[in-house]
Amino acid sequence: MTVVPSVAGGRWRRGVRFFFRTGRRTLVETLYLLTGPVTAAAGLLLVSGALCLGTLGLLVPRGVPVAARALMRWSAHLERWRIAVVRRQRTSTAGDPRWWLGVVHAIVVPPIAMITCVGTGLWLFVGVGSATSGLRSHYMPTGRLPPMTLNAGDAQSHVFLSVGLTSAPERIAVGTAAGLLLLCLLPLLTRICVAVQAGLGKALLSDTRTVPAVTVEATAMRRLERDIHDGPQQRLVRLAMELGRAQHHFDSRPDAVRAALAEAIVQTRETLDELRALSRGIAPPVLVDRGLRAAVTELATLSSVPVTLDADPLDRRPAAAVETTAYFVIAEALTNVAKHSQAGHCVVRLRRSAGTLRVSVTDDGVGGAAMDKGHGLRGLADRVHAAGGRLRVISPDGGPTSITADLPCR
Repeated sequence: MTVVPSVAGGRWRRGVRFFFRTGRRTLVETLYLLTGPVTAAAGLLLVSGALCLGTLGLLVPRGVPVAARALMRWSAHLERWRIAVVRRQRTSTAGDPRWWLGVVHAIVVPPIAMITCVGTGLWLFVGVGSATSGLRSHYMPTGRLPPMTLNAGDAQSHVFLSVGLTSAPERIAVGTAAGLLLLCLLPLLTRICVAVQAGLGKALLSDTRTVPAVTVEATAMRRLERDIHDGPQQRLVRLAMELGRAQHHFDSRPDAVRAALAEAIVQTRETLDELRALSRGIAPPVLVDRGLRAAVTELATLSSVPVTLDADPLDRRPAAAVETTAYFVIAEALTNVAKHSQAGHCVVRLRRSAGTLRVSVTDDGVGGAAMDKGHGLRGLADRVHAAGGRLRVISPDGGPTSITADLPCR
């Protein structure tokens, strides 16, 4: 007998929480839809300005393409922020979408935003107006009340007569019920409109390079597994066989024992060399144990090109994924400096400010590095974007070359 009130009270509390949760979500979605045309127009203006600046950049290249890309990014970031708010997600800081997708979004979204805004606004206006018709008629001064007459030629009167509503109270009651029904269906309407508008924005403005980044990571792991199986594992098997042969002939054939031990030493050295080569694709122990600054210091010490480390003190370690990504950016950049740049000196910088970890590698080499030319920079950019950051490469012919990665670090 004592369980029933508890169960009923729990259901009542769940019902109240559901009501407030649905109301809050509907309010946010309604504001998102009603402000859609304004932000869509602002995005269209930003993209139009970016295209104009991009065209001007063909004539005056210095600084103009940078401004054009900034306007394009502002347009995309504005809509990403709105989508993150209405869907209660974290704002994505991944790399920018391809520029033509931003143009398509700026052209396609305004009419859709206008339709969803007008539809939601009319639905809300009619629902609120009908639901409050009784209150308005009750509190409206008598002299301002419209005459409640039914005319045969009036369409509204024809509807009322067809359903048998001949008195004012009946019409008010039906209008109030219809308005409440519209308001109850408003969450469904806003959910459908938000799914269409926000879904289109997310599809066009999402970073299309995230999937390739995941694919690159999976391919690298499969290649590492295959390399371990084909290299060190086979050498360890042969090492075990040589040690077994030495043990078998230890007393009877000393020459065979010495030969087996010599071969075992060779296999051990070659296995260690292969493991060192493979470990370059895995986070080193110094990074895991002592942090990014110590790991970068070790990279600088081992570099064949003299390296100057300019690093801010990191009072708190970043997330493991960010730390590993920053390490591989520096490691890959130093490898490229040693192989391709013909540089005599290199500077590695670590800066952390305003929730961003910036790592950069600058050399005084011949320049000419670009992500579309290989050297591992394309895969490195995909890895940075998968971590929510952005990679920039500045390498004019004749140098210097600067590779910079901005990674989210909160």
